Amino acid sequence: MYFLLYSLFYLLSLLPLRILYTVSDFGFFVIYTLIKYRRDVVADNLKFSFPEKTVEEREAIAKKFYKGLIDSMVETIKLFSISDKKLNKMFEIDFSLFNELAPYQRRIQVQSAHQMNWELGNVVFAKHAPIPWVGVYLKQNNKTIDRILVKVRSSTGGVMIPAQEFRAKFRHLPFDHFILTFVADQRPAVGESSYWLNFLNRPTPFFASLEKTAIRNDAILVFVNTVKLKRGLYRFEPQLITMNSSKMAPGEITLCYRDFLEKSIRQQPENYLWSHRRWKMDFNPLLKKRWIDHTPPPLK
Repeated sequence: MYFLLYSLFYLLSLLPLRILYTVSDFGFFVIYTLIKYRRDVVADNLKFSFPEKTVEEREAIAKKFYKGLIDSMVETIKLFSISDKKLNKMFEIDFSLFNELAPYQRRIQVQSAHQMNWELGNVVFAKHAPIPWVGVYLKQNNKTIDRILVKVRSSTGGVMIPAQEFRAKFRHLPFDHFILTFVADQRPAVGESSYWLNFLNRPTPFFASLEKTAIRNDAILVFVNTVKLKRGLYRFEPQLITMNSSKMAPGEITLCYRDFLEKSIRQQPENYLWSHRRWKMDFNPLLKKRWIDHTPPPLK
């Protein structure tokens, strides 16, 4: 099944992007109008995140989101066979920050979000990073799809580690200094081991392990924002947060990451993954010791 599906995606990737975008337009009609894929989840997420916007404004954001999501899918397919020349036309980034940090021979931790197109971002950074690029990802339930995505994500030299096996494989990496990357805005599986704080107007769990990893490695911390400039063109914006994560107070990195995410999402809301069930887990008052926000936790 793997070779059959991979071959199909590869053949599709040989089509010009303009043709793939035609497929994307049809896909939007099917997903948004016919299937109505998670439209209730998207509407609910946008309603809580942007209560100040009208229903019409939120619907406009939702439509742009779905168009961007399908575009990201066909762009990811294009990565199966894209040339360096065409790849370079799909993004803008100033790599000077990473070039300046590389001589320190330190571990660098990068945190970003599910902004379109995060798959493109992984390939671009792995290709141009001045030191090894290590990406942490969540395994897909479908083993065939998971294997295909890992192949694409590592196609430009990146090393991929499944989050489920992070502790075991991290210590066996064949290099001392590298860039460790997390697309870290997913919902943690276990609320008791998470930090809790307000995010887009709702109590939200965040991975505490990311902050602990940065502090344990005394990593240089960089956040990356993604802006969609137009169809097929993205700008990646790295921002240095600290040179010494170990000097950050408990919870400070997570709070800083929350603020960065909110600012990025409000800058271009249609570019965020609203179909994700980010707020499926409610805050339990018994977890008040895990609440790190400056405002008090909800009473119920």
